[in-house]
Amino acid sequence: MEILARTRMIRISPRKVRIVGDLIKKKNINDAMGMLLYMPQKASGILKKLLDSAIANAKQKKYVDIDNLYIKNVVVDGGPTMKRFLPRAMGRATKVRKRTSHITLVLDES
Repeated sequence: MEILARTRMIRISPRKVRIVGDLIKKKNINDAMGMLLYMPQKASGILKKLLDSAIANAKQKKYVDIDNLYIKNVVVDGGPTMKRFLPRAMGRATKVRKRTSHITLVLDES
């Protein structure tokens, strides 16, 4: 049985989250949690909180064995982009895109 956890509108680029998400994919939840604790990236803290939420969702279901769970998939999609402008030389302006992410974490029993 699959267990889902989602977070939306996270203020980090999806490209940065995918790097960390691909590292923990197909791992046991205990191994993934250990990896996320010691990674220096900002995305690791976000994914750790999301993994905690998914584990809490699994504990709500009586027929799921927590010790046999692994991360089946991590999907990182782009959310809406905030557009800002930065003043430049000679009266010009450059566009600054502040990207957001939608993250879906899927757990399953092995």
